Amino acid sequence: MSEANARAGMFSSPWRHRELLVSMIQREVIGRYRGSILGLLWSFLNPLFMLLVYTFVFSMMFKLRWPQGSGSRTEFALLVFAGLLVFNVLSECMVRAPGLILSNANYVKKVQFPLEILPWVVLGSVLFHTLASLLIWLVFHLVFFGLPPLTGLLLPLVMLPLILFSLGISWLLASLGVYLRDVGQVVGVLTTSLMFVSAIFYPASAFPPAYQGLLHLNPLILIVEQTRDVLFWDVVPDPITWFCGLLASGAVAWLGFTWFQKTRKGFADVL
Repeated sequence: MSEANARAGMFSSPWRHRELLVSMIQREVIGRYRGSILGLLWSFLNPLFMLLVYTFVFSMMFKLRWPQGSGSRTEFALLVFAGLLVFNVLSECMVRAPGLILSNANYVKKVQFPLEILPWVVLGSVLFHTLASLLIWLVFHLVFFGLPPLTGLLLPLVMLPLILFSLGISWLLASLGVYLRDVGQVVGVLTTSLMFVSAIFYPASAFPPAYQGLLHLNPLILIVEQTRDVLFWDVVPDPITWFCGLLASGAVAWLGFTWFQKTRKGFADVL
């Protein structure tokens, strides 16, 4: 596949198969809670319970405070929760990706089925639950602190590099998971480790100066910090920094998609 086709295919394929994509995302979201009494309500209850847990553990048991914040327990919990909104998008895509083709092996032998949209299906489901979590965050912020700053409207732009990066990693891991079954185990360890080095439970400034450069090699750091900037501190992300992050994430997405398309021919033989 040529570079031009790869770049176009990343977005033209989900557009061409948009009806199928929407249908599969709906099935993915609904299927997650199939058989439960509360159904989709769990999409809102789960983040609510987790927010209450974070509030209790980090602000009451550990008595932690955010350096530039007001020091309230609820604010600390909301700051942590905002970081987790970002982390959960990437981590769930990463964890699901290695088994994505394996769990949909019946589609592999269907010549006309667009396997490349499967990471889009996972991403769509993840973003639905992220939106539900964001609504819970917004309700708590409204109750305790009032309206968030207007910069919060920039959140979709802040998340765009994360979306591209998650797609690229998903295509890469989905392909590797077919040929190397241990990838899923490795990814599980990596995502757990990633949570503790992504400034989720602390500001990036808390790291010693000697490690700041190394810390920012983690692509999540910048997005987590920008998310807190727009949701809490009324700070507009630096356009140049954001654009550089977008270009880097776009490159990861293109590389992941190209790799997936080049290796998909062997999926049927392995499965």
